[in-house]
Amino acid sequence: MNLFSELHHLVIGSLNDMVAEGALPDGLDFANVAVEPPRDPAHGDMATNAAMVLAKPAGLKPRDIAAGLADKLAADPRIAVAEVAGPGFLNLRLEPAAWHRVVAAALTAGAGFGASRMGQGRKVNVEYVSANPTGPLHVGHTRGAVFGDALASLLDFAGYAVTREYYINDGGAQVDVLARSVYLRYLEALGQQVAFEDGTYPGDYLIPVGEALAEEVGARWVDQPESVWLAEIRDFATLKMMDMIRADLAVLGVEMDVFYSEKSLYGTGRIEEALSELEEQGLIYTGVLEPPKGKTPEDWEPREQTLFRSTAHGDDVDRPIRKSDGSWTYFAPDIAYHYDKIDRGFDELIDVFGADHGGYVKRMKAAVSALSNGRVPLDVKLCQLVKLYKNGEPFKMSKRAGTFVTLRDVVEQVGPDVTRFVMLTRKNDAPLDFDFDKVLEQSKDNPVFYVQYAHARVCSVLRKAAAAGIAVDDAGLAALDLSDLAHEAEIALAKKIGEWPRLVEIAARHHEPHRVAFYLYELASELHALWNRGNDDPSLRFLQEDAPETSRTKIALIRATAVVISAGLGILGVTPVEEMR
Repeated sequence: MNLFSELHHLVIGSLNDMVAEGALPDGLDFANVAVEPPRDPAHGDMATNAAMVLAKPAGLKPRDIAAGLADKLAADPRIAVAEVAGPGFLNLRLEPAAWHRVVAAALTAGAGFGASRMGQGRKVNVEYVSANPTGPLHVGHTRGAVFGDALASLLDFAGYAVTREYYINDGGAQVDVLARSVYLRYLEALGQQVAFEDGTYPGDYLIPVGEALAEEVGARWVDQPESVWLAEIRDFATLKMMDMIRADLAVLGVEMDVFYSEKSLYGTGRIEEALSELEEQGLIYTGVLEPPKGKTPEDWEPREQTLFRSTAHGDDVDRPIRKSDGSWTYFAPDIAYHYDKIDRGFDELIDVFGADHGGYVKRMKAAVSALSNGRVPLDVKLCQLVKLYKNGEPFKMSKRAGTFVTLRDVVEQVGPDVTRFVMLTRKNDAPLDFDFDKVLEQSKDNPVFYVQYAHARVCSVLRKAAAAGIAVDDAGLAALDLSDLAHEAEIALAKKIGEWPRLVEIAARHHEPHRVAFYLYELASELHALWNRGNDDPSLRFLQEDAPETSRTKIALIRATAVVISAGLGILGVTPVEEMR
């Protein structure tokens, strides 16, 4: 049940009736007519802009349209008042019974309350994390993993067919560096003294990899030239690193549907096939790029190269795909990878990148636009940096990793649930401060505690009610007459529950799972406010002595709240708690 959607249908139906009656001209486009909460809650429960957006094409005054529409809407039993405001806005106040229906609907639908069919089963590929397989995941990867996973869950809840995908960057020079680093640990495992040169990976995490290699091949590669062992160690090390990365993701509760290897694009014709598609469109040519302004990118050469005419699809400059020595640039396999996604039949693509990939967005969008003939949209979401603090000081690097704080460092400090929720308390493109002390505080200023505490409070009431012999099953609560829920604080909580289905669709449409975290905090605030009002007004307490049916009515409201909190936390990948410790 989406009450906002229901009222939107009512508004559109009323406008069509006005057209049929001659009060509005034929041929009006209602696409921009909206029903949403007013900016000032004092103005009502909902507002529609119908008169404002239709006035000019209809050739009528906004207030005249609003007045006619108000008369239509006021006849609906859900609407208590429909009043014209300002130049032609129409504010609606709903009968309490409309909000009581929301509570019953939440109890009836359970975990599915708020789920939408908006996606209509469209296939969406969400690629996230995609860290180089050269070491454990660090805190920046953690934010991308949480964001991507929550976004995938949100889209699934909104009716999309979602594939979670990790692109393994195992085809570049960094994997050769990994192999050389593992070779040093291999020699070390065999008792030799080694020195890590600049450009190798000195982290302790490679010690067990070197030991495993020594156990498998013995001294076969000691004193052998790189040409003998590089390829085999590269494959061995990549597999071990991906095992580590999968384990890191599991600690965070992230499971991928697909792990796609970059290396699988080489020597298989997939890169050539993708570029051939672009060439047929006249988008591949040989030329010399102008020297870029500012910092010179690594793929720029002052000589003739094979270029992709990405400017034809919105990019600022054309991009090299093959170097003058005939080797591919790093962009070429990425083009082929996205061509493969299109070939797999995805209707939409989402890439979650770190903030340092900002310059990559336009070229990738241009490639997808060209390869799909504009049919498949690509949305690139950039996750900004995370700054870690503990005891008021920046959290230091991990000795195990050598140069950075790992995902496991974070999760071991605060747990996966806190990690995930806090990572979503800011929009993805805003910097995030992660203070290990504050995220474990038991206070209103800690959103994860505040939301979990609300759910735990409801569970506590349910346990006490059950102990008192009061039936609190959802089906029974949903069937109650809820008309006694009339206090403004009770109606305010029901209204906030009613916003959930609309919030899901807005967050999914904009690819913004942080909206769910914000909403849950607001919902928890309404529940805590009602709880606190009960301290002063006994009639608002959820358990009414010697009045089991009145208790059940009040419990229905807070149980519906817990249903929504649980569903929202599920999208975020956070487990709701039943008791606070």
